[in-house]
Amino acid sequence: MTFQFGKILVIFGVILVGVGLLLMAGGRLSLFGLGRLPGDLTYKGKNWVFYFPLMSSLVVSILLTLIFWVVSLIARK
Repeated sequence: MTFQFGKILVIFGVILVGVGLLLMAGGRLSLFGLGRLPGDLTYKGKNWVFYFPLMSSLVVSILLTLIFWVVSLIARK
């Protein structure tokens, strides 16, 4: 039981490191357009800007859901 839990933590750690590296390189590599997708809301005032990445948040949520679903399938076996 403890060994399986440790294995799951290592898998989550590797996934988090991978996502972190992609996000760090995202500004340079334009990470599939995240942050500039249609549906991302931007409102520019006179001296300020409000930005809400709605569509980007949905895409990241779907990707993380798929990743966690695959990890749960692997953990069941």
